[in-house]
Amino acid sequence: MEKSMQTITRAIQILKSFSRDEKEFSLAELHHKLDLSKSSLQRILNTLVINGFLEKDNKKKTYKLGIELYYLGKLVEEHSHLLTTAKPYLKDLRDRLGENVYINIIENNERKCIAFEEAKHALMTISYIGQKSPLYIGASAKLLLAYLPPDRIEQYIQEIKLTPETDKTIVNRKKLQEELDTIKEKGYAVSFGELVSGVFSVSAPIFDNRDNEVVAGISVSAPLVRVDESRIDYFISSIKETADQISNKLKFGNF
Repeated sequence: MEKSMQTITRAIQILKSFSRDEKEFSLAELHHKLDLSKSSLQRILNTLVINGFLEKDNKKKTYKLGIELYYLGKLVEEHSHLLTTAKPYLKDLRDRLGENVYINIIENNERKCIAFEEAKHALMTISYIGQKSPLYIGASAKLLLAYLPPDRIEQYIQEIKLTPETDKTIVNRKKLQEELDTIKEKGYAVSFGELVSGVFSVSAPIFDNRDNEVVAGISVSAPLVRVDESRIDYFISSIKETADQISNKLKFGNF
């Protein structure tokens, strides 16, 4: 049993090695990345290929994610109450604001995008499903951090290394805590170029009425060149309204 669990864990590690930036690996590259023996890797890779979770390029001797994962992902999307409910609201918000909108959750102490609707502009902010960022940078991440229990926030702030992504990133622990308190008080978060220079973002929470906890955040981002004060106010009111609508539809609580 222990050996079977170890094999499953290793298979998961292999699948999670792939990302938007690293779409293909050779056996040697996975060996170096995961520090697993080549013999064990080869056995697991062969099994994943046979079952459609990976595809092998025999000419290049490399592996990439297989089509079976796409089918499973579509099943998750179709049967996720949050995603299926939020999707039409995301599209409507994108069409009204003309900018990228997305839904985020916390996973392993990071902000992760789980749904995304792309606007049609030549100049766009970079977003995609699976995108991750630290919880202390940007509106979509700080929003989620602000609504964690106080003891978890304190532990996170004390343990995390506050590394700047831009000159707007908050790297002072006291200032970060004050920012989180403000977000909780106002019910939304904004940021100006904290994660990516020249990008404005605003985010609002979606609550679970059963526990009165935030289960996700809905966000919009736009290049600062398309944002002025009146548009910021419109973004804030629109994102809060949409978050409220999704919460009501899910039978979550109003905020």
